Amino acid sequence: MLQNLSEEIRECLRRAEECKQKSKIAVSPSAIQDYLEMEQRWLTLARGYEFSERLSGFTEPLRKRDWPKR
Repeated sequence: MLQNLSEEIRECLRRAEECKQKSKIAVSPSAIQDYLEMEQRWLTLARGYEFSERLSGFTEPLRKRDWPKR
């Protein structure tokens, strides 16, 4: 599945995983919370990229269609 993801999505998922791992070794509760919040932001951004790509895939055939002139 990962091979089908865009470079942007892969990068977001990589950074989210990095934040998750850092939260596991962080010492202070505030640092742990910060890393977990950053992980969620990266995952949200990845979902945004995925949505955008799916929407483009859906609308692309409509843009290429030869519509009648008005």
